Amino acid sequence: MWVVEIREPNDVASQPFYRAGAGEVLMLPGGGSVHLHTPYLSALRNTPGADVRLWVATLQLPFETDTYLDIYGMPIRYGYVGNDWPTKMYQTTYATEMGSAEMPSAGRAFTPEMITRLVAKGVQVAPLILHTGVASLEADEPPYEEFYRVSVQTAGVISEARKHGRRIIAVGTTVIRALETVTDGAGRVSPGEGWTALVISPERPMRSVDGLLTGLHEPTATHLSMLQALAGLEHLKLTYEAALTKKYLWHEFGDLHLILP
Repeated sequence: MWVVEIREPNDVASQPFYRAGAGEVLMLPGGGSVHLHTPYLSALRNTPGADVRLWVATLQLPFETDTYLDIYGMPIRYGYVGNDWPTKMYQTTYATEMGSAEMPSAGRAFTPEMITRLVAKGVQVAPLILHTGVASLEADEPPYEEFYRVSVQTAGVISEARKHGRRIIAVGTTVIRALETVTDGAGRVSPGEGWTALVISPERPMRSVDGLLTGLHEPTATHLSMLQALAGLEHLKLTYEAALTKKYLWHEFGDLHLILP
């Protein structure tokens, strides 16, 4: 079972296609097909005529999924990116397995040389897995469940760093979502694996990190409430005013900023 979005071309890139229906079978390149079963959002399942963007579906593909996507797929691309880039341009240098639906953009800036220099200066790098979902959500929609894995070793590195008063910096909002899922109210980090539906906001304080390297997010994005929980609203106002004044780029291939409250 998959969650799929049906899209159609427009003058810039593509746009959601809302005229699909439950039970419909759509043909894919190379002899593949997708069978739509029911809207992903349960609130839309008994709402005739509702605009449905995401569907629970099954796929019939001539190859294993990753192979099929290598042949026929392409990365999600925002309209302001002027041309297609190969998949390798979206990939972080330290990734070890396939799984993300969209580029984990905060980590893309790290090159092997940069990581080597950081380690040489005494910065510990602790890996974890979180397969990023789709960032462009529907109105007032919470972020989707995302798969995460925090290893015993990484949980130990973070716990030891906190014990000795060292700072924990997350590379990307997805890292925070994974870490907060395995961190209890007392700040203890445990190893864990599964799907997280956790939403971080000022009403749910941060427990696991002291800083964040992240891109710039739209005013309605749920990630912005996460940044508010970390840095406070007044700090965010100052940083975003500066970003708008200097015409920083947003989203994929855009600018990064380091938040250290």
